[in-house]
Amino acid sequence: MSDKEREDFLRVAGPAREAAALLAPLPRSAKDAALHAIADALIARSPEIVKANEIDVARARENGTSEYMIDRLSLDEVRIAAIAAAVRQIAQLPDPVGEVVRGGTLPNGLELRQLRVPLGVIGIIYEGRPNVTVDAAALCLKSGNATLLRGSSSAYDSNTALVGVMQEALARTEVPADAVQLVPGTSRESVKHLMRARGLVDVLIPRGGASLINSVVEESTVPVIETGVGNCAVYVDAAADLDTAVAILVNAKTQRPSVCNAAETVLVHAGIAADFLPRALDVLRAKGVTVHGDERVRAYGADVVAATEDDYLAEYLSLDIAARVVDSLDEAVEHIRRYGSRHTEAIVTTSQQAARRFVALVDSAAVMVNASTRFTDGEEFGFGAEIGISTQKLHARGPMGLPELTSTKYVVTGEGHLR
Repeated sequence: MSDKEREDFLRVAGPAREAAALLAPLPRSAKDAALHAIADALIARSPEIVKANEIDVARARENGTSEYMIDRLSLDEVRIAAIAAAVRQIAQLPDPVGEVVRGGTLPNGLELRQLRVPLGVIGIIYEGRPNVTVDAAALCLKSGNATLLRGSSSAYDSNTALVGVMQEALARTEVPADAVQLVPGTSRESVKHLMRARGLVDVLIPRGGASLINSVVEESTVPVIETGVGNCAVYVDAAADLDTAVAILVNAKTQRPSVCNAAETVLVHAGIAADFLPRALDVLRAKGVTVHGDERVRAYGADVVAATEDDYLAEYLSLDIAARVVDSLDEAVEHIRRYGSRHTEAIVTTSQQAARRFVALVDSAAVMVNASTRFTDGEEFGFGAEIGISTQKLHARGPMGLPELTSTKYVVTGEGHLR
């Protein structure tokens, strides 16, 4: 690691640490005013942001990036307006800081309260989705945290413009502008500085593909909240309503295939396969979806590609889906346990008994009953723009909203109590 890269990192990490201390005690009114200032600035300066984004998009096309990934990278004035609206929505949410998680008076008369407090400085490492730059900064700000943002090099011009707009907006508020920082540089070394900044950074949250997440988890000396890839499955039960099942599957796969809560696998009970699969394959074909199926699925469509082990493990993020016929609900659950990423699974069924068993057996962050996997989302859950979807089991699981960006401390009040 070069001395210059380390110095560049410290130039943003040190001020972020100081900003976190100033931000933590600010009242909700100050934080909300800052969020509205950011939203106003995003709208006012959207042409400047779009121009910077066009540089990233042009570079991505020159590098042969897929159109699905370019879609995730791209910004226009409509998308920027939606990002600004999400920031305003976050401002409207309750402030978690200071919330009493539990408390009461102990038998000895001491008053005990467990309060939510900011985590401090949160590092976010993410891939080519510049909307995450604003979502993450806004959620961290609202929860009283400073943030160090390290997006992918593919979105560097977009992220630089977005952070610049946010910092200039914050400079006119009570929130210190240094509370939102972009980690400088596009090399792997700049990421390593962030991952090893124990003492300056309190927690890291990686967002992206499996290789990124695994790298951060394995190499970081800073505590990590692990977000997960989305190998999500839809199970069509023997008692499923066919119209409902087709509609949910198509929505889960095609509504936006390049995101982590899109369905990547469909499991169909053998008792309904003959009725369901011909209809489903026709609709998926019309939507441009390539189906990778087992032998029993291929019997219903000559264009179904033979599925491999890798297909059942895949997070395609494209118009591809793996398919398999199973003989029971328990076999579907076993498939999910073996191949799934513990993100989101769905069951389509009219049987309450089947729904209850599926919910009880599937160990994922979210389980949908007769609903699309696409609903696993912080905004859809009413949390505001999420900072990630955690598939771990410690502290936070599922879409991570404001409460998940806090820790707690105990406040004990006595009257000269001695032990």
